[in-house]
Amino acid sequence: MAPKISVPSVVSHPLPHVDDYLEIGQKAGASDVHLAASARPRWRLHGRLELIWPDAPRLTAEQAAALAEGFVPDVYKTELKARGDSDFAYANEFARYRTSVVRQRLGTEIVFRVINSTVRTMDELGLPERLKLLTRYQNGLILATGSVGTGKSTSLAAMVEQINIERHDHIITLEDPIEYIFKSKNCHVTQREIFTHSESFASALRASLREDPDVIMVGEMRDLETISLAITAAETGHLVLATLHTSNASRTLDRLLDVFPTEQQEQIREAKTYMLPGIIQTGKKEGMRLMDDTLIELYDRGLISAEEAYARAEQKHILRPHLKM
Repeated sequence: MAPKISVPSVVSHPLPHVDDYLEIGQKAGASDVHLAASARPRWRLHGRLELIWPDAPRLTAEQAAALAEGFVPDVYKTELKARGDSDFAYANEFARYRTSVVRQRLGTEIVFRVINSTVRTMDELGLPERLKLLTRYQNGLILATGSVGTGKSTSLAAMVEQINIERHDHIITLEDPIEYIFKSKNCHVTQREIFTHSESFASALRASLREDPDVIMVGEMRDLETISLAITAAETGHLVLATLHTSNASRTLDRLLDVFPTEQQEQIREAKTYMLPGIIQTGKKEGMRLMDDTLIELYDRGLISAEEAYARAEQKHILRPHLKM
C-alpha cells in the first residue's frame, strides 16, 4: 500500500510560480507535475495521475500562460511562439526537470518530469548481473526500449556510470535534454544537449565520430539518419547505447528496419522477427530473459503486485494462473 501523502490544505490558488508546485511535488515523491489551462494541478504519484488538490480551482488560460511566462527561458519562448511547443531542461534548488511546454486547444500546458540528480548504479536498480558484461564490449549497439516512464534513461545512465567507473575511455552523451549529470571518473565524459549544443541528434552523432569517442550514448534514435549513423558507429569500433519507444525485442527490430527505404529493407530482412521470443526462451543460459519471466520473478519476490504484473505482461493468459487472478 502506498504511503499517505501530506499535501498543504490551505493554499492560495494559483500558486505564484511553478517552483511552488514543484516543491510540493518533490516532497511528496511525485515523478511528474502537470499544470494546464482549464484543468486542476495534477501529479503522477506511484504511477497514477492524480489531482494534487481535489477541491482546487481549475487554472485559467491566463494563469497557465503566466506560470509559463515566469520560468521559460527567452530562447525557448521564441521557440514556443514559433512552433507551439518546446522541450528543455529546467532546474531549481530542489531538482532538475525534463520540461515540456505546449500550446493546446484550451491554452498553455506544462509538464515536468522529475530527474533524479543522483545516478543510480546497476546494482541499486536491480539490473541483472549479466548486463554488466555488455558494458565491457568495445563495440556494438545496446538498446533500452519501452514506453514513456519505464526507466529507459535511468537504465542507460546506470550503464554509462558502470563504464565510467570500470573503463578508461571517452564517453559522449547526446541528449534532449541532458538529464543525469555525469562526473568524469576513470573515463572522460562529454555531455551535449540537442538544440542547445547541436541542431539535431544526427548532426551531433556525426560530429561525435570525429571526437575520438569510445562510447556514445544517444538519448533517442528518432529518424533514419540517426539510426543509420548509430549502426555505422557500432560497426566501426564504438559502443553505442540508445533508447527506442518500442515494447519488446521483435518490435524493436521491426522499428529499426521500418525506417529504412523498402529497397534497403529487402537486402537485410527475412521477416522472421516473430521467432525472437522463442530464441530468447532457449537462450536463458546466455542471460536472455522474456519480460513475462521477469514479471513473475518480481511478483514472487513481492516487489510488484499481481495487478501490475498482469498489466505489463505480454502473454496474459499464461501469467494469470501463476498470479492466481
